Amino acid sequence: MKVEKGIPAPAPREVVEYPYDDMEVGDSFFVEGGTLNKLCYQNRKAGNRLNAKFTVRKVEGGVRVWRLA
Repeated sequence: MKVEKGIPAPAPREVVEYPYDDMEVGDSFFVEGGTLNKLCYQNRKAGNRLNAKFTVRKVEGGVRVWRLA
């Protein structure tokens, strides 16, 4: 393997906070340009943490997340 110098490190990832903690059953939020895979993962993490259920659907311009329970 060859050691290389002068190659810049990648920029840090952007951290996005979604409003799961503020949601009640029936509430939703829209993520412009969001992807189903990313939001499904976030829904599962938030659902486990909050003991809640969320669903996500692709809509025009992005995705929308609803709290179901």
